[in-house]
Amino acid sequence: MPLNRRNFLGRTAATGAGVALVGAVSAAPAEAAEAESAGGRKKRYSFTVMGTTDLHGNVFNWDYFTDAEFDDKAHNDVGLAKISTLVNQVRAEKGRRNTLLIDAGDTIQGTQLSYYYAKVDPITGANGPVHPMAQAMNAIGYDAAALGNHEFNYGIPTLRKFQEQCRFPILGANALDAKTLRPAFPPYVMKRVCTPHGRDVRVAVLGLTNPGIAIWDKANVQGRMVFPGLEEQAAKWVPKLRSLGADVVIVSAHSGSSGTSSYGDQLPYVENAAALVAEQVPGIDAILVGHAHTEIPEYRVANKKTGKQVVLSEPLKWGQRLTLFDFDLVWERGCWQVESVSAKVLNSNTVVEDRGITGLLSDEHRKVVAYVNQVIGTSSAAMSAAEASYKDTPIIDFINHVQVETVRGALAGTAYASLPVLSQASCFSRTAAVPAGKVTIREVAGLYPFENTLEARLLTGAQLRAYLEFSARYYVQTPSGVPVDPAKLTNAEGVPDYNYDVVSGLSYEIDVAKAPGSRVVNLSFGGKPLVDSAEFVLAVNNYRASGGGNFPHVARAKQLWANSEEIRNTIIGWVKAKQAIDVASFASVDWKLTRDGVPVF
Repeated sequence: MPLNRRNFLGRTAATGAGVALVGAVSAAPAEAAEAESAGGRKKRYSFTVMGTTDLHGNVFNWDYFTDAEFDDKAHNDVGLAKISTLVNQVRAEKGRRNTLLIDAGDTIQGTQLSYYYAKVDPITGANGPVHPMAQAMNAIGYDAAALGNHEFNYGIPTLRKFQEQCRFPILGANALDAKTLRPAFPPYVMKRVCTPHGRDVRVAVLGLTNPGIAIWDKANVQGRMVFPGLEEQAAKWVPKLRSLGADVVIVSAHSGSSGTSSYGDQLPYVENAAALVAEQVPGIDAILVGHAHTEIPEYRVANKKTGKQVVLSEPLKWGQRLTLFDFDLVWERGCWQVESVSAKVLNSNTVVEDRGITGLLSDEHRKVVAYVNQVIGTSSAAMSAAEASYKDTPIIDFINHVQVETVRGALAGTAYASLPVLSQASCFSRTAAVPAGKVTIREVAGLYPFENTLEARLLTGAQLRAYLEFSARYYVQTPSGVPVDPAKLTNAEGVPDYNYDVVSGLSYEIDVAKAPGSRVVNLSFGGKPLVDSAEFVLAVNNYRASGGGNFPHVARAKQLWANSEEIRNTIIGWVKAKQAIDVASFASVDWKLTRDGVPVF
């Protein structure tokens, strides 16, 4: 197609025009096989589509919060440098001309490497650097990537600059300009894979992102972009792709497969809709799934209208896995038909890092390591999050302490200055720790790995009680007398650590012997039972305030104040200003787990 990509992207940003980007991939004859059939010799061809998702700023197999090589209990590895080695191996095996490489979003947020080039040395600055993720993905040779919700965390200008720096399209068929309702990003890309049989295979990749962006990044997108449901937009675009001659249709969807939503009824769309798309929209061959941070090597969903099996696969986050979709095609009735699709994942801990990628970004890596190891203060005692998911620990008290001080200062002199300020926080990382003595940026940043900002909302005592009851569903119901294993006590019904909130300023017990909904007992404020009608200010992160986690009341509560600075930076700034963390000044045990009134720990 005689269309300049750079002109196209500019036109898309300005007008929301939805047209295809067309590329070509040549095929090696060795990949083609012919088989006998009753009517003669059928032409056959096979190719592979590789996929990643939720890379979250990971290039190196490195943990910037611990300043050491990444490791977890399963001994996973992370980063694009590892993925690059896997990709090279697949290309060597299959023939590079018979492969494509795509991603399902959440690329430019998550590590201190990605933070540094968004905020410290931003890519949007005059003569700013090229984003490390763009450099790495360009060097590896990605063909397309879908938008993730975290792409919007740093604002649209940063996202647009990243888009400009990528040598592949960033796709988002359901990211629409709020005024024109036309696509604000390319909806799809059409790749032409050349075969030895004369007719190319036309592979369409449709990108879909998460409707929750409208809630989670409201401050960045309100009035500028809207995000309708995935099923609706897939139903619009898949027939168009087929009419344009697509032989194969792949969806790259930043949306999990569970059919659930964390934002409740805040939006009329499903957050994790990938399986619904497969079930409801005919004409899709495979879906690369993202967003949920789960590993799904292969999951088949029958389309309700055609009965056809659609293959879904979700590789594990941060570059821990690489999905392979293997397509077998046959030439029938004058076109290529998909005969079979299978999927599997490769583990990045089986290979070494690609030195081409680590060498390309070694300077950027060193800069970030130096940045995060700056000493900014001292702590009177060591604090650890190892037990924070089931005990009241000083490290969570510290987050809440800074948030309360910040909100109190912001409300000084206002009509709400006299109200008591409470605060919510979660155990975002069980490995977070602050040592006694000197404290660095990375140690403080490790307390809050997300780019959340701070708000103040007005809630009543009754609403806070309901809030705590909802949070307490995080624990597995455990009768009295039964041994308690802390490793099996939390994350009931799959509730992640970041959706269990501790509320400071109140005193309460959570009776894990009781059923969810009736667990919060002895709830008090100031030494007296909590009054349902009493009013409080809750210092709360913007994710929770906008409906993330579907906690009751907070999303509809009156907003008294909001800040655009990340909470992580607020905490870092607090330590820099105070130069000392006096743990005794804020640490206290205000909540505990019980069973029939007896403390669990």
